[in-house]
Amino acid sequence: MNRFLIILFLSLFIKGLFAQEFLCNVQIQYKQVQGVDPSVFESMEKSIFEFMSNRKWSDQNFLIEERIECTMVLTINQAAQGGDEFSGTLNVVLQRPVYGTDYKSVIINLVDNDLQFKYTPFQSMEYSDNTFTDNLTQILAYYAYLMLGLDFDTFSLYGGTPMFEKANAVVSVAQNSKFSGWQVFEGPKNRAQLVENITNSSYQSLRQLMYEYHRKGLDVMSDKVEPGRKAITASLENLKSVYDKRPNLYYLQVILEAKRQEIIDIYSEATPAEKVSMLNIMKEVDPPYSTRYEAVMK
Repeated sequence: MNRFLIILFLSLFIKGLFAQEFLCNVQIQYKQVQGVDPSVFESMEKSIFEFMSNRKWSDQNFLIEERIECTMVLTINQAAQGGDEFSGTLNVVLQRPVYGTDYKSVIINLVDNDLQFKYTPFQSMEYSDNTFTDNLTQILAYYAYLMLGLDFDTFSLYGGTPMFEKANAVVSVAQNSKFSGWQVFEGPKNRAQLVENITNSSYQSLRQLMYEYHRKGLDVMSDKVEPGRKAITASLENLKSVYDKRPNLYYLQVILEAKRQEIIDIYSEATPAEKVSMLNIMKEVDPPYSTRYEAVMK
């Protein structure tokens, strides 16, 4: 085998070791829609899966087993006459593995209520940064970059900054479109608000929380429970510092929704002192669920 063939073989072999970033489970729910051939939604589901899972979204190399697990559930509530315009909601769930365990920690579990787009079966889904092609690919690209940023933030302090900048660029391009969800002033919970909250220096302690909670807390607990839980207790102070500034901050609510039950589970076996420390914080920052946090004391 000559040198060229050896180099070609090795390059193909090495390339085959790496994969795109996402292992994305896509589900389309359309029971409320009448008069549209189900094959349209089957094609839509396949197209979105391939768009999310086959595209390279960053310059990071991921091994196949390192792919980021996420779930996207599109619930279609309405379809325009002709069946190529749709509206509904999008549920996005992002998980992160915990070092040394089979456990996967939920990073976000949010619902986007501003889902409007056009789709034609078997259409080619194309996306280019800084160009608005269509609203569906724009939304998917936004969440791809957002999820990468959130994932990276849990492994290194402020590690997701380049991805959040890309998500913000997606928002900027889409603001000239007719679709909702891309303007900060449209409401307290939309795509523009979320990335603004994350990148706003006034609330960066939430990003510090995500790093300390996961990397210094959960990842350590797999081997050393008490030091890991101590780090998580300290990280929760970041929730209070942001709550004192802006109690209804969207990103704060997203974190609470994702972490509420996990925090309760973590402290179910904690010392009485640790439980009290957690309660003092969580009852203040997440008051509607005070009784659920108090249950750990029983």
